[in-house]
Amino acid sequence: MDGSAPYNPRTVEEVYRDFKGRRAGIIKALTSEMEDFYQQCDPALEVNLPAEEVPAELPEPALGINFARDGMQEKDWISLVAVHSDAWLLAVAFYFGARFGFDRNDRKRLFNMINDLPPFLKPSTGRSCSGAAKGGVGRGGVEEEEEEEEGEHGETLCGACGESYASDEFWICCDICERWFHGKCVKITPARAEHIKQYKCPSCSKRARPS
Repeated sequence: MDGSAPYNPRTVEEVYRDFKGRRAGIIKALTSEMEDFYQQCDPALEVNLPAEEVPAELPEPALGINFARDGMQEKDWISLVAVHSDAWLLAVAFYFGARFGFDRNDRKRLFNMINDLPPFLKPSTGRSCSGAAKGGVGRGGVEEEEEEEEGEHGETLCGACGESYASDEFWICCDICERWFHGKCVKITPARAEHIKQYKCPSCSKRARPS
């Protein structure tokens, strides 16, 4: 969904759905498709900028962020993209809120709905599971993420110990079986996860070994 699409959300629920759809696409780019995304942001490549429009219909993402790519470590650059993307998503959502005349209660409800989602940065800077990347890591579709997120809190169980998800704990998702694990249960730290391109849980690692 870009600024030229004929999609005009008019209720809090529609703006929230639009927000989640955009968010799902960014999470996918920064997780399961990160390598491809990183290569496409090569500063040497010509980037087709959007047609000049003053003022732009929607708040614009930060332009030129690809030029910073080669001047910093990959994980730091991905974190920078995630931060700018998060700010852009909020700007777009509240632009719609202003455009469609949301009152104080509507704006507050929209903010609370957005704020209930897991932190955006965590699934983008490693594989620190917060539940947010369920639809993005290894799967993709926006509809899948929306369905997954409906019951994400308290329903995700660790594939090793069986305990429920907790937002203050580091989790990691297996790219093969797509089960989620406490980092401590599979002996993976956040620092180590940042260097793992494809994580295989202990069970999937065993199955991959030749007998």
